[in-house]
Amino acid sequence: MTRWDAGDLSLYQETLFPFFHGKRLFFTGGTGFFGQWLVRTLLDMVRHFGLRLSMTLLTRSPERLRAALPDIAGHPDVTVLAGDVRSFAYPEGAFSCVIHAAAEASAALNREAPLAMYDTIVLGTRHVLEFCRQAGTKRMLFVSSGAVYGKQPATVAYVPETYAGSPDHLAPGNAYAEGKRAAEFLCATFADANDLEIPIARPFAFLGPGLPLDSHFAAGNFLADALAGRPIAVNGDGTPYRSYMYPTDLTAWLLTILAKGQSGRAYNVGSDEEISIGELAHRIAAAAGGLPVHIARPPDPARPTTRYVPAVDRAREELGLSLHVDVSEAIMRTLKALCG
Repeated sequence: MTRWDAGDLSLYQETLFPFFHGKRLFFTGGTGFFGQWLVRTLLDMVRHFGLRLSMTLLTRSPERLRAALPDIAGHPDVTVLAGDVRSFAYPEGAFSCVIHAAAEASAALNREAPLAMYDTIVLGTRHVLEFCRQAGTKRMLFVSSGAVYGKQPATVAYVPETYAGSPDHLAPGNAYAEGKRAAEFLCATFADANDLEIPIARPFAFLGPGLPLDSHFAAGNFLADALAGRPIAVNGDGTPYRSYMYPTDLTAWLLTILAKGQSGRAYNVGSDEEISIGELAHRIAAAAGGLPVHIARPPDPARPTTRYVPAVDRAREELGLSLHVDVSEAIMRTLKALCG
């Protein structure tokens, strides 16, 4: 799935190799979109740079993992552990680092079973934190979400980590966002009371190979249309603004936050290159050979334009991170990977 262009990995070798060399890592969510890219990035570093490490991946179905991702499940540096994030039996021995990325943003689960979504995030995080204490873990990355900010006001161009907004806690549809907020509190409180450092990542929106093509992600739906050769369908009016980070940047940022991020501090993970949903559809259509674009309805001038775009100054200034793949290059790389 990974499609590293020349130089992608080497950009971060100096920072990441010394931190991860010789480490024993535990992953939750290691088989999702984020997890697959993280695991394969580290395995690419094993192959290209001689990195030595071992990884244990928690999954509810090892059989499905082995069938869907045999290159990961069968790798000699990877151990597969069966279990639910809320109740898995703790593996023996010490683990240097934990990456807790379980509970992806499933709109269907959030809508149909909000309490299950909330419990998976909150109870799962508490269970993982207790595991860290038993395993002598020194650093854990918690993968949260930009959803913790709630609805971004139209007057806020780029939402910073200091923004004090929040989702409507009386709306059951905000189970995912409220679960991530509660889990962040657990992480900060647990880190304060224990010998454990927990930097927090707040990812926004992404575009790249492995992104679900049949979910609620507009970019994924547009890519599915492009692959099928049909018109790109925009269900709304095309005016909302988003920004999209390519997975090679995503993984480098997440791994750098684990290695260098300050404990109890949140870092936005995403691009600040804003683009409207309508413009994204047109760019994907053009990259796919000039497909037509159908936008469901015209804009309503009485409604403010919605935004979901992060400020990423903290990651740039404190961790030295930068973006190496813009949205046009992300579209080209993704279509090439999906068609190849």
